[in-house]
Amino acid sequence: MDWLTVAILAFFVAFILFRILPPRGVKRISTAQLEEAMKESKGKQIIDVREADEYRGGHIHGARNIPLGQIKSATGGIRKDRETYLVCASGFRSGQAARILKKEGFTNLYNVSGGMKQWKGKTVKK
Repeated sequence: MDWLTVAILAFFVAFILFRILPPRGVKRISTAQLEEAMKESKGKQIIDVREADEYRGGHIHGARNIPLGQIKSATGGIRKDRETYLVCASGFRSGQAARILKKEGFTNLYNVSGGMKQWKGKTVKK
């Protein structure tokens, strides 16, 4: 293998890992762990970063819909003093949202891996 091929492969591996792994300081939890956390105490906020039509098709009770493309401009309306759980269809977009919020100074962030595809709890449809 020549050096260019190795460099390209290394770039793709780094890119994939950067996209999959949550940013430092963001906790990755399962949908089952989110269900348990929801039972424990109040004061949590769930942000569903899917598009509005996906959200209307079924979302977690109490979740706010802020699509990923709007998350940065909506940070003023998200409380920094609360645990913030980010959910999407699979965990990819919520990981991206976590990166954005982390850069904006949020510290108590949870990325729900598996997202709505793995969610077994009740959903609300609008």
